[in-house]
Amino acid sequence: MPATTRALRVRTSDGEMGAYVAAPESGSGPGMVVLQEIFGVGGYIREAAERLAGLGYVALAPDLYWRIEPGIALDHDEEGLGRAFETAQQLDHALAVKDSIDALKAVRALPEVASADGKAGVLGFCLGGTLAYQVAVRADPDVAVCYYGSGIPGALDQAGDIRCPVLFQFGGQDQFIPREQADLVAEFAATREDMECHVHADAGHAFDNHDAPMFHQPEPAARAWKITSEFLARTLPV
Repeated sequence: MPATTRALRVRTSDGEMGAYVAAPESGSGPGMVVLQEIFGVGGYIREAAERLAGLGYVALAPDLYWRIEPGIALDHDEEGLGRAFETAQQLDHALAVKDSIDALKAVRALPEVASADGKAGVLGFCLGGTLAYQVAVRADPDVAVCYYGSGIPGALDQAGDIRCPVLFQFGGQDQFIPREQADLVAEFAATREDMECHVHADAGHAFDNHDAPMFHQPEPAARAWKITSEFLARTLPV
């Protein structure tokens, strides 16, 4: 478990954005920006930040919905899913990428990270998986982990701009991302020494989300998290 958690304000080009920070027991470590699903920064995303802190990282989860309504954290049920889709449609993706890059700068500036050489990566789920990929394309994270980002297969032509190790994770039975699209990412990743892609044949969409009974699948979630943990240990060691 993390030693400490706190709220933080992150400066952006248009104002301040809220964020949740989880720091490890050691008091310092590399940074990781945690990018939200369409539900917002609720208990699940905060827990994901705490999981990373448990591995020794200083995790920062920015509130990417702050321009729409600060602090949105929707329930992980059918009603919440409908509201989440409506909210996500209002999101300006270009600004969300900029905000995510500002969050990367902010986590590197934290004293717990600056004292550990200022290295930091980005990890995102669903909407955040696509945004994590775009941060890798447009900025300089030290590593990127992208869980089931639906916007990734159609943006592989931008991957030549990525200069950091990248891990992709997909579900082979994802109802929102056709298997052939996940396979495209896997085929591309196989051509790059700094990328790897795992398509979990038994998993659907959002299989890591333990707050959403309609999506969560414990076995592929545990398997994918082990892969993520080992990947981070190799590419952004604590």
